[in-house]
Amino acid sequence: MQIISTTQELRDRLKSEPSIAFVPTMGNLHQGHLALIRQAREHGRCVAASIFVNPLQFGPNEDFAKYPRTFEQDCEKLDGLADVVFAPTVADLYPEPQQVFIEPPPIASELCGAFRPGHFRGVATVVLKLFNIIQPQAAVFGKKDYQQLHVIRAMVRQLNLPLEIVAGETLRAGDNLALSSRNGYLGAAERIEAVRLYRNLVRIRESMFAGSLDFPALEREAAADLEAHGWRVDYVSVRVAESLAPAQAGDMNLVVLAAAWLGKTRLIDNLEIVFSNSGMSLKRCRSG
Repeated sequence: MQIISTTQELRDRLKSEPSIAFVPTMGNLHQGHLALIRQAREHGRCVAASIFVNPLQFGPNEDFAKYPRTFEQDCEKLDGLADVVFAPTVADLYPEPQQVFIEPPPIASELCGAFRPGHFRGVATVVLKLFNIIQPQAAVFGKKDYQQLHVIRAMVRQLNLPLEIVAGETLRAGDNLALSSRNGYLGAAERIEAVRLYRNLVRIRESMFAGSLDFPALEREAAADLEAHGWRVDYVSVRVAESLAPAQAGDMNLVVLAAAWLGKTRLIDNLEIVFSNSGMSLKRCRSG
């Protein structure tokens, strides 16, 4: 495994590769990231991963400065899984103040985007930079960041980028908490409480099984339960999986998404729900 820190060195290393699969990360890797790396191996002879905490996607009062940086441990985990690790400095990736940005679709201003203005613009801009540098034929993104996956797919489709976006399922701990780098912020009691977010998504799913399709009422009930246990809720929302438009009765492929604060930690999660003519089938994320 090679560790490369400059754009030119990376381009020189990758120019002769017949196919490249890419996984962008911000480091502080867990088993969910590693599952994405393993999945990438199915889509390219060379697997490239990036480790870069992108300042453009953090707001002025967010956790850019304290975001966990565990580079040596990350490289140990990637050894044997990735062929190339790209770990640029901010100066290398942004050699001058960034004045050209990718403007994401309007959905980027809803859900997480309503609470993190400019976040998806920063994500899309850095991802396009990385795509231009690495030139992958495939890139793997986890479904845990469901809205991010949607935005990246739209960017690739509408800008005619010559690569496939592969979705990786969400990997969960034994109690079904979605793995996340930010889980490390949780105290012991908070870590036990954190699974309540997923349980409320499951409760919405079970209510749909029972025939309740009053989506706003289901959303309110879940938010109220979280708030009653000390959470600060950003949103709980039932959406159409393909477009992320608000769901209506009769929509077939749905996803329920949620974001809420537990203490000083913001957690997100989602659960896909698929209706069919013969009833309802369910997807539960398992890796990513």
